[in-house]
Amino acid sequence: MKRIIATLLIAFIGVILVRTIMFSPPEITTEDQVIIDVNADIVAQHLSEAVQFKTISPPAPETRNRLVFDNFLNWAEKTYPELHSLEKTLIKGQTILLKWPGQDPTLKPILLAAHYDVVPVVPGTEERWTHPPFGGVIEDGFVWGRGALDDKSGVIVMMEAATLLLRQGFIPERTVYFSFDHDEEIGGIEGALGVTKRFKEQGIQLAWSIDEGSFILNDIYPGMTLPVASINVAEKGYLTLDLIASGDSGHSSMPSKDASIFLLAEAIRRLRETPLPGGLEGISLEAMDAIARYSSFGRRMFFANRWLFQSMIESELSKSGPTNAMLRTTTAPTLLSAGIKDNVLPGTATATVNFRLHPRDTPDGVIKAVKKIVGDDRIEIRRREGGSLASKVSSTEGIGFDVIAKVSRQMFGPLVVIPGITGGGTNSSHYEAVADDSYRINLLSLGPDDVAGFHGTNERISVKNLGAGTAAYAQLIKIGAGE
Repeated sequence: MKRIIATLLIAFIGVILVRTIMFSPPEITTEDQVIIDVNADIVAQHLSEAVQFKTISPPAPETRNRLVFDNFLNWAEKTYPELHSLEKTLIKGQTILLKWPGQDPTLKPILLAAHYDVVPVVPGTEERWTHPPFGGVIEDGFVWGRGALDDKSGVIVMMEAATLLLRQGFIPERTVYFSFDHDEEIGGIEGALGVTKRFKEQGIQLAWSIDEGSFILNDIYPGMTLPVASINVAEKGYLTLDLIASGDSGHSSMPSKDASIFLLAEAIRRLRETPLPGGLEGISLEAMDAIARYSSFGRRMFFANRWLFQSMIESELSKSGPTNAMLRTTTAPTLLSAGIKDNVLPGTATATVNFRLHPRDTPDGVIKAVKKIVGDDRIEIRRREGGSLASKVSSTEGIGFDVIAKVSRQMFGPLVVIPGITGGGTNSSHYEAVADDSYRINLLSLGPDDVAGFHGTNERISVKNLGAGTAAYAQLIKIGAGE
């Protein structure tokens, strides 16, 4: 009997090892490297100037400082006159829509999109910046300031790339549209939505669009020695709920166990300890599977034998914010409100919780799950206005995906291409209504130190990166619109 058990155990281990050995990385697809001469210092100077315009999108669109936005538009027209000589429309007066006509009107157009509005600097954090957030300082090989990453760099490298090609006399086969939006940070309800409505009115259906979402990522995934081009093919939806606890009120000297804040704290604890259901499947599985093949032997063993280790893999991925977000709809308490005096127990307390919806989930389904997790009739679950479903999932076999992957390899060298899901919202949520496929990636190369600047302190981008990004978008236009 012992011999049989030993034989079975050896066979079991053998199966695991063989599957692990077979779970090897495929041969990296390579492309002949393309060199496009770009003066990165000039690109950096232009981004520096762009950053100095405080094009901040406030929560209430009507309070936007339109003069600052108009000044940016005037600057852009003077800085890139060739580009602005194309057919131009101002959507809501401040989103730039440009049309570069192609030679073959039977080919569906493509759209390159970016936004020039930015989020505010968090009050009280100004002194933490190495350089003034709207100074546009160029130092130590970087351009510093709000919008350097999100997303004025995208606007500038696209404008630079198009200008470069126009000066060379390039004429696209298929029409190329550019949309430089003014209100992406507050939902794109004027700019991108206005562009989409215009396309619908004119009967324009895009072959594909490219917008922000991810980057060429370096040293982001543990164990990966190659850069990763994460071409995001979908984005999460958006749902915000208020949890309103009603409990005993009174004097703080005699606190009740059923005080509203206690009830609310317990509800938040339950939400934290009971994440919404998720799992490694679809896009997330394809991405993590590709990355795991380049990882350590132990990590490869787990992924090669998911039939045995699936629950362990998902448990481990759930411990990290970025990978947990790939598995499920995320839960994030963002606002708390209760009380009017330090010695009075408030009768009600409110927590605002934001959910980023995985493509598999719906708002109604999430609300139902939250009510079950909280499990307390004294807490009202109230949905806030707005929000959105997750996007449709674009094809990983479409021409747009192939073009972006090819250009990424041509311009950034050997790398691993994966599909991904954008956790935050982008204007692609509007553009997908008029595009066969919508892809979300900036052709710029980032590492861990760069990522920390998004919507945070010391946002910056390297001068070298701006030159490489300009060349990449020039090649993207040539390949994407030249056939």
